[in-house]
Amino acid sequence: MKNLLIILLAVLIFAFTMKEEPVSEWRGPNRSGVYAETGLLTQWPAEGPKLLWAIDSTGRGYGSPVIAGDQLFITGETDSTSFLYAYNLNGKQLWKVTCGQEWVKNFPGSRATPTVVGDLIYVCSGKGDIGCFNKNDGSKKWSLNMISDLQGTINMFGYSQSLLVNGDLVYCQPGGPENNVVALNRFSGQKVWSQKAKGEVEAYGSPIVVKRGNRDLLLTFSEMAFLGLDGKSGELLFTHKMDTAGNLHGNIPVIDGDDLIYTEGDGNRTVKLKLAEDGSAVSEVWRNKSFDNIMGGVVRLGDKIYGTAHRQMYLKCLDMKTGQVTDSVKMFRGSTIAADGMLYVYTEKGVVNLVNPKHNGLEIVSSFKVTKGTKEFFTHPVIHDGVLYIRHGEALMAYSIRKDS
Repeated sequence: MKNLLIILLAVLIFAFTMKEEPVSEWRGPNRSGVYAETGLLTQWPAEGPKLLWAIDSTGRGYGSPVIAGDQLFITGETDSTSFLYAYNLNGKQLWKVTCGQEWVKNFPGSRATPTVVGDLIYVCSGKGDIGCFNKNDGSKKWSLNMISDLQGTINMFGYSQSLLVNGDLVYCQPGGPENNVVALNRFSGQKVWSQKAKGEVEAYGSPIVVKRGNRDLLLTFSEMAFLGLDGKSGELLFTHKMDTAGNLHGNIPVIDGDDLIYTEGDGNRTVKLKLAEDGSAVSEVWRNKSFDNIMGGVVRLGDKIYGTAHRQMYLKCLDMKTGQVTDSVKMFRGSTIAADGMLYVYTEKGVVNLVNPKHNGLEIVSSFKVTKGTKEFFTHPVIHDGVLYIRHGEALMAYSIRKDS
């Protein structure tokens, strides 16, 4: 009996002291677009911050880099093949492996950002190839295809989802009438559950999980609906209908206690929903049709959210309580992140803006033009350890934005 008690005590101590594996993913911590960095420059030189290094070997693509430890990972397309690249933080390539077939019909190039959990990397190609790789050498643990293996229905511009890991599960969204949203065992690739949902094509976005009591609430979009599922069982809890046709819903919702705010570019634009205590239902609080953002993301600072409007092409500040725009500044649409109290907006014109969201008005403090790379400027910027990473097609650039650099 004494030995049994010792064993049980050891197990309990291990369970309480065991650290969760570190996660590196699209748009940083909790996919929020807000990076926990301090000591960053509040103004840049006229030519922009110091360029530490640049490479032009990532293959074509729009997915962001992700940094895990002393390695950087990114996907890119060459000759219709999707590659996963590993670099050190000086821009030296460590390895590359093929990870499926990439989208080349329109806007050719990789779409998704790798998700790194511990020593494993999860990636999805534009043609639905999902793979799990070892981050140390790129060796493959398992792979499948969302069309051939899960009977998915591909959309007009290819799959663009950055895979989400939650415990032992990795979520993907094949779309289609049967396996619309799927949870896989992240160590084997075996299907754990699938949900038909509305049977629609997926909508270019990536999911997020929110804790509601004992429930893991999985939030994602399909073509005409915002979906809430039980992340553990796959039960469909609620749907929120898009009022008009269009499936360009590429952003992560902003969570505010019992409320969530989603922003998208077609149907309802920006909507605040109140969550039931157990996450089983939502009720609409307000909507703002003028705040439309297709895929550039929004960030929350305090009780405001910030992002660029697609049609009006302004950087806007929205009050989360009322849904009203409280400030704006003329700026071409683009991707928005935040760090150290400042906004970073990488526009589709290739201009990177540093913006101070002051109480008396948004102020564009500094700007510079990205001159390397080709094609569209769609990638979301990344900040890690005082370095700003900007991708443009095959080019990846690292800029020092720390004050003491």
